[in-house]
Amino acid sequence: MHTLVFLDPGHFHAALTLRERHALVADEIVVYAPEGRADTPGASELAEFLSLVEAFNRRLERPTRWRPTVRTGDRALVRLLDEGPGDVVVLAGRNDHKMATIRRLHDAGLHVLADKPWITQPDALPDVRHVLGGGAIVMEMMTGRHEITSILAEWLVREPDVFGGFETGGGEPSIRLVSVHHLDKLVNGAPLRRPPWFFDVRVQGDGLADIPTHLVAEAQRLLTAHGRPTDREVEPISARCWPTVVPRALFRRVTGLDDFPDALRAHVDGDALAYFGNAELFFRLRGVVVEVSTRWGLSTPPGGGDTHDATIVGAIARVRIEQGPHTQFRRRLLVEPWRDGSRMGDALAKAVATWQAVCPGLAVAAAPGGFEIDIPGPLRTGHESHFPLVLDEFLRAIDRQRIDRGSWPDARAADTVAKYELLARALASARYVTSPSPT
Repeated sequence: MHTLVFLDPGHFHAALTLRERHALVADEIVVYAPEGRADTPGASELAEFLSLVEAFNRRLERPTRWRPTVRTGDRALVRLLDEGPGDVVVLAGRNDHKMATIRRLHDAGLHVLADKPWITQPDALPDVRHVLGGGAIVMEMMTGRHEITSILAEWLVREPDVFGGFETGGGEPSIRLVSVHHLDKLVNGAPLRRPPWFFDVRVQGDGLADIPTHLVAEAQRLLTAHGRPTDREVEPISARCWPTVVPRALFRRVTGLDDFPDALRAHVDGDALAYFGNAELFFRLRGVVVEVSTRWGLSTPPGGGDTHDATIVGAIARVRIEQGPHTQFRRRLLVEPWRDGSRMGDALAKAVATWQAVCPGLAVAAAPGGFEIDIPGPLRTGHESHFPLVLDEFLRAIDRQRIDRGSWPDARAADTVAKYELLARALASARYVTSPSPT
């Protein structure tokens, strides 16, 4: 049985790990946090965390039974290390000193599940290498590996008669990944309150540091599925970052502050803040060119939410994930052959048939330009539901390590190091522009 400890849970991802009960986790959890900050009037980050946890406890279906013990005050990290109330620490909050904190926890023998991004500047990279080099397990909250269309795309890529293979040595991307998030959104059915520091890229990380942690990891998984180890031969090509203009009214609605704090003044022009959360990164991974881009919109559209689109180009077909208003914001998974559709269609049907044992109800349907993988509703789980799965994955890795000391560090740790080495180089060489148009 594991006891979870939450250190200064300033981001809602910390609470989402508790969305479901877990057989390996004690109901008693321990929280270390400051009592409140001057820049979070009305409701502190701690109060937001506890409110979301209590909402999980009070819901009618599958209520949780978390019993938080809250220890507030200064020097939270020091007190946690001195008191040692649990064996697993969950970190989701400010990112500018995250790796230094993770290193201290790791060196004290504590396992750490930490939200992304791990670095906001390249100088944190040595700490990434250190904590992933052995000892206590440190893992990222990578929810994308639990999303059904991403899982199926990886399976499709490894089918030689469906996908073929990746082109190497060319100049055009064989993998394109585009992610759109929104600053003003709902979480667990309620408006999300973001801490003001979220808009300070020195603390949160800019567009290259933040969401690309997920997108680069997705590209790595696609190439791993095709039999290419992805902890080597990683080379940035170009990177740029530009702002989303955030009106004062939206900033007030999301943070609860009437005005932009002094820490953001350098990026304020009149009644708007330039939030450098958008980015585009081209890189080469094992000879395959990859393009990832991330955008931050202001508010989620009616009936919609965050979106994710992917195009994966193979010798026989391309695999596409599309999500937007035209799909009612549900992800569609398409397979589009370049030539003989009937032959590839037979191979696709055969592959899908072999997946029924783990994904019952999958089917292949005709679609313009090729085929669509028909995914039944029970397999379509939302983003918020993936955080307990990440926690489960992490706890089982810890338990495996206790049985087999040779199981850590593993290929995932090596991939994480390679990813942050790429992002550190991108941050060091990126162009920061005022608009998305190339300059």
